[in-house]
Amino acid sequence: MNLSSAIDFQPKLWKALRHYDMRKLRSDIIAGIVVGIVALPLAIAFGIASGVSPTIGLITAIIGGFMVSAFGGNSVQIGGPTGAFIIIVYNIIAQFGLQGLAIATFMAGLILVLMGLFKLGTVIKFIPYPIVVGFTAGIALTIFSTQINDFLGLGLRDIPGQFIPKWGLYLRSLGNINWPTLLIGLVSLAIIILTPKVSRKLPGALISIILVTVACYLLRTFCPDSGFSVETIGDRFGMLATDIPAIHGFDLNMATINMLLPSAFTIAVLGAIESLLSATVADGVTGSHTKTNTELIGQGLANITVPFFGGIPVTGAIARTMTNITNGGRTPVAGIVHALVLLLIYIFLMPLIYHVPMACLGAVLMVVAYNMSGWRTIRGILKAPKSDISVLLVTFLLTVIFDLTIAIEIGLLLAVLLFLRRVMENTQVKVYSEQLDVAEGTDLDSSHHEMLDVAPGVQVYEIDGPFFFGVATKFDEMMRNASSTPLVRIIRMRKVSFIDSTGLHNLELLIDSSHKEGTHVVLSGVNESVRTVLVNTGISRMIGNDHICDHISKAVIMANSLVDDIRKQKQDNTMR
Repeated sequence: MNLSSAIDFQPKLWKALRHYDMRKLRSDIIAGIVVGIVALPLAIAFGIASGVSPTIGLITAIIGGFMVSAFGGNSVQIGGPTGAFIIIVYNIIAQFGLQGLAIATFMAGLILVLMGLFKLGTVIKFIPYPIVVGFTAGIALTIFSTQINDFLGLGLRDIPGQFIPKWGLYLRSLGNINWPTLLIGLVSLAIIILTPKVSRKLPGALISIILVTVACYLLRTFCPDSGFSVETIGDRFGMLATDIPAIHGFDLNMATINMLLPSAFTIAVLGAIESLLSATVADGVTGSHTKTNTELIGQGLANITVPFFGGIPVTGAIARTMTNITNGGRTPVAGIVHALVLLLIYIFLMPLIYHVPMACLGAVLMVVAYNMSGWRTIRGILKAPKSDISVLLVTFLLTVIFDLTIAIEIGLLLAVLLFLRRVMENTQVKVYSEQLDVAEGTDLDSSHHEMLDVAPGVQVYEIDGPFFFGVATKFDEMMRNASSTPLVRIIRMRKVSFIDSTGLHNLELLIDSSHKEGTHVVLSGVNESVRTVLVNTGISRMIGNDHICDHISKAVIMANSLVDDIRKQKQDNTMR
């Protein structure tokens, strides 16, 4: 196997540049500029909400956004910091500091690259939708909770990270509301909500930040005695640097790796889910096809790189990706232009960000949280089966009350259990005697069905699905509860796509116990891959190669013949 076939890494940018022209360049530049403007307030807000400076939020959007577009597997994906990471990043910084965040992000990048190299891009999509909706809604509520302090101007410091204590502190502090700050927050919220009603192409968050910032600056400059005091980014963070941060390293050792591995795994899984969901939505709109494994590798490379510049985790951003599509972006060049626009803003306009009110950013993030909540989707799922509702609620409550790491770990466990349950529900073990319809379970009409006569003393068991540990146990229980012991057992395996070690072990035990009882075992319809496993594990020698048939008709003929031989032998023994 050569390296090119082993590694599924084909960035969309490489293919796009082979057939590039001025028309595509013009569309990509326009889309990239618009997305860069839309991404600016979000990058700043996500950076601050995550517990780092607005500078770091922008640096992450610039470097991460460039690398996702340059090395990703989706033509229109826009990468950068997102709301989904706010809580996990904030908690990592609180526990392990910025150094710990850099190490966790770097490790998450490695995990994402390994996911892509091992071709897990399609597997990650099988996480049940209620789980994704549950922890997305939980993240949205948690983000909303983190903005109450800035939106109301409570002036709190050292706010608890846990949801319930945090709201307890908020309720006790309602008497400290700063009314000018609340007014700024409400005006910002109104502008963001009303802007799309004027034009959907106008970025409401950016319009809000510009208008509110200018108004606050004029009041502060020309009416210093008005008492209208609102905290700004500059008040909290001081003067903001405009230089690109120098590359810096971090210390990796086994103790640090063991300590941060759960957080890194959470970042990686969340990043994979969000980026592939974003890519799937984009594919539905553009009609393109994402190379999922390449996308994971691209996301991984971005997360490996940004920690060296002090950045926070990166993933695909659905809102920015959709903005890119609606403004004409169709190749990764648009994403690269978006990163360059942010770089120019960072170099030349960063001092102006000093004057942005914190309450305005709080309003921006509240709208982000509302859009993330997916309440319409939740309302639809509440009409679904109770199992889906239970999974949604469990994931939601774990995300809100505990943290995202626990929610994702238990969510993935629930995903596995749900998958196994549904496979087991759809996998049946059927028993036949006397007559067997060869074509049962196929699309053939009744005129093409062939009925086989099964001799008394022969029982046919058909396994309808993969023979893995859950089904193996089910099959074993059926064998134990059988009312009589047949002379021959035919195990029909035409629909067994694979067999795992537990299935092999149970099959071996069944053959052994059947032989002790004087019962023959015949296998029917074994496909090539399963037959290879039976040969390699020695079960074919145990049962006899002639007892493994490729069709049920041959198996029934053999079984009927074996029964006749057994009965003749018993008659001969009786006559003697």
